Amino acid sequence: MQQSAAGSRPPADTKSFVHSEASRFPPMPSPNFLFILADDLGWRDLGVEGSALYESPNIDRIANEGMRFTQGYAACQVCSPSRASILTGKVPPRHGITDWIGAASGKAWRERERFNKLLPPDYEHGLRRDEITIAEAFQRAGYRTFFAGKWHLGDTGQDPEDFGFEINKGGWRVGSPAGGYFAPWENPKLDPGPPGESLPIRLGTETARFIHDHHAEPFFAYLSFYSVHGPIQTSLDRWSKYREKAVAQRNGAKDRFVMDRNLPVRQVQDCPIYGGMIEAMDDAVGIVLETIDRLGLTDNTVVCFTSDNGGVSSGDAYATSNLPLRGGKGRQWEGGIREPFYVKAPGVTRPGSTCDIPVSGIDYYSTFLELADIEVPEKQVVDGMSLVRLLREESDPDIESRDLFWHYPHYGNQGGEPAAMMRRQNWKVIHYYEDGRDELYDLASDPGEQIDLASQHSDVAAAMRERLDAWLVETGAKLPIPDPEYDADKESERLHHLGHEFMEELEDQHAGYLDPDWQPNEDWWGSLVVVD
Repeated sequence: MQQSAAGSRPPADTKSFVHSEASRFPPMPSPNFLFILADDLGWRDLGVEGSALYESPNIDRIANEGMRFTQGYAACQVCSPSRASILTGKVPPRHGITDWIGAASGKAWRERERFNKLLPPDYEHGLRRDEITIAEAFQRAGYRTFFAGKWHLGDTGQDPEDFGFEINKGGWRVGSPAGGYFAPWENPKLDPGPPGESLPIRLGTETARFIHDHHAEPFFAYLSFYSVHGPIQTSLDRWSKYREKAVAQRNGAKDRFVMDRNLPVRQVQDCPIYGGMIEAMDDAVGIVLETIDRLGLTDNTVVCFTSDNGGVSSGDAYATSNLPLRGGKGRQWEGGIREPFYVKAPGVTRPGSTCDIPVSGIDYYSTFLELADIEVPEKQVVDGMSLVRLLREESDPDIESRDLFWHYPHYGNQGGEPAAMMRRQNWKVIHYYEDGRDELYDLASDPGEQIDLASQHSDVAAAMRERLDAWLVETGAKLPIPDPEYDADKESERLHHLGHEFMEELEDQHAGYLDPDWQPNEDWWGSLVVVD
């Protein structure tokens, strides 16, 4: 296990925070929990993970004062399945939400003007009412529970309040911020403040207010940012700051995008709008951490941070690059599922510790309950495992030897192909549903998944595929079916357009973000204000 470096920028819009001592603390009596979930934040989108453009000292602080898992994973490459898995401890095929809620399935997929070989299966469009979420488990144990931000796990009757969250600020059925990131937004669960109010700052402030009001009681606070999901929007001062940084760092670099199978994929981090969004979210995290410090709760509060899927390098806003990992959100490669994954548990974790054992969002459920000395509900089937022994820097043979699985039988808006994946030690196999082929990668020597070793190590690929198939049966996974109206010529025409005319348009658009005379959309708050 290795040490990691500390961030440098102090938190904006907050008072100075107080660092915990490096020594271990006694076990926490009824520890509090703050779980922070970013939306679409990529593995390399933070300073502590090596980004030279984006600044995130408050999030970096969580990593530096706790354990940073260098191979942390989301349970799926898109949002709703991953979010359901965090709350339930289950893999997506078992809870049934295998795509983002609202995605087309079956014959409706053709209406998206996609001419693919398969029709994706239907999926659950909300959390099942018999799920006992982590919030319900905490609530039953006497904790005060709070949710702020993005939910996207069902409509009326499937809101956060229906699954153990006593207070809900902003969580409803949508997956992106209706009305944008500046007030007045459109959210029936979160009244907008004064015109121009920042949504991430508001969510951080609401979370800090809850902690202040209930600091004398054990609490479970779940801060689920809409950031940095599209639409990408920031203030002009932040855009100006990151534009200057990006221009200085590009140093004559050209091709921003390359075609990878079926969509252009961003190769560089130079989007100033996206940089401003990360900074706003980080400032909001700083507000919450400062409140915890000021109230004397630092040594009795578990703080965690992660993201729900990879950064958007293709599709949506094409906002970031996950290199050296391949792909991003919606895709079957590491860029789509590898995440920042930090746990700070005073008395358990050592500041600056790292762990390179693969872990997953399904593990938070069991981990939190063990840290709180709460039994996993008897009726809740849980696929994840407790990470507490790893957090203590102890060996855990069960986790170290386990296989991790993913199942995404859909076509992603970001270029993802219907596939199932499995990781065993350093090996990763990807099974494609369109043609039944398997790809095999050695992630230790090839983290960018460029060299397919399936034919060279056919015995490894066959053994992993056999286990993967058994797991799909065990979890009741639904599979796509052939589309009898598949049109190869139309699909070929679509891909040709994406790789030529569209990629040129995309390059021009993103180059324009660095133009000193660039102006954002008129619906941004204050977008027409001139920056000196």
